Amino acid sequence: MPRSSIGDQELALLRHLAAHEPVSVGEVAAGFGETQGLARSTVLTMMERLRAKGYLKRRHAQGVYRYSTATGPGEAMRSAVGQFVEKTLSGSVSPFVAWMAERGEVSDNELAELQALVKQLKTTRKEK
Repeated sequence: MPRSSIGDQELALLRHLAAHEPVSVGEVAAGFGETQGLARSTVLTMMERLRAKGYLKRRHAQGVYRYSTATGPGEAMRSAVGQFVEKTLSGSVSPFVAWMAERGEVSDNELAELQALVKQLKTTRKEK
């Protein structure tokens, strides 16, 4: 079953949490919420929404809930990108690739990663 969509701020919170897990709401509010101008109650609401969507899990330890990611580190990003491609680009990555080419700001490392992905796609297609 696909996960519910995730917003930019939720994705940023997930990245922060993944880098510091397991963490309490108070720790996230201090380390992430304050820099984003978010109240503790807003951070709690976001974390509980992410938990309801299946991106976070929590466990009770020493009188406080500790949150951690429920998926691998890149799963939320892959999900967000997949939803963007499906909903905004109607399933086609060509507009995105054209935007990247027009922008012209791709590092040597990013270009190497893209070339490796194209090679992988070609290999996968030949196997089918």
